Amino acid sequence: MRRLTLVACVVVLVGCGGASVDPSLEQRGSLGPVELVRKLQGGGLVVYLRHAATDRSKDDDPIVNLADCSTQRNLNEKGRAQARMIGEALRLLEIPVGDVRASEYCRTRETARLAFRRTALERKLTGFPHTGDPTYDERVAETKQLLGRHPDRGNTVLVAHIVNIRPAARISIGEGEIAVFEPHGEGAFTYLGRIPASAWSQLLEELRPGS
Repeated sequence: MRRLTLVACVVVLVGCGGASVDPSLEQRGSLGPVELVRKLQGGGLVVYLRHAATDRSKDDDPIVNLADCSTQRNLNEKGRAQARMIGEALRLLEIPVGDVRASEYCRTRETARLAFRRTALERKLTGFPHTGDPTYDERVAETKQLLGRHPDRGNTVLVAHIVNIRPAARISIGEGEIAVFEPHGEGAFTYLGRIPASAWSQLLEELRPGS
């Protein structure tokens, strides 16, 4: 994981909170959790994981220092357990994981580290500009490029925030929930469906090899 410097870590972008998308704009994936797991076992997909559960008593500071977790909303103990559980479930279900990229916020980095034991930081997933900002359309396009990029191996995992996925894919997912995409290249993708954090225990009972 590359070293963060203070100059690179002061962010004045819009926060990464829990606002929901207009239901009239939301895409509906056609696959349920069991079908998604079976697709993921074959690799070649992109998994977008919203960071695990956070301590809602603390908001991000108006100006966030990415090197200082005390300026941010962070995972709570439920979230840490949630992240570990998601990673363990993927391993037990023999879902291959290739590249893991995370936003530079502490809650996304910690989610990735606890679930996958590794991550590369991705500036394009860090925060998001306001809709009136001249860089807004560029950032939406960058997120679409990440969702549409074919994995080199396994499934690519992107660990980030609601504010990235909402304008790029027109979906809303909860903390610890994953959305699965089939990439087609050049920023094109198909949204396949989602797996809630609460579904993994049942999925393990039904689908774990040898169960």
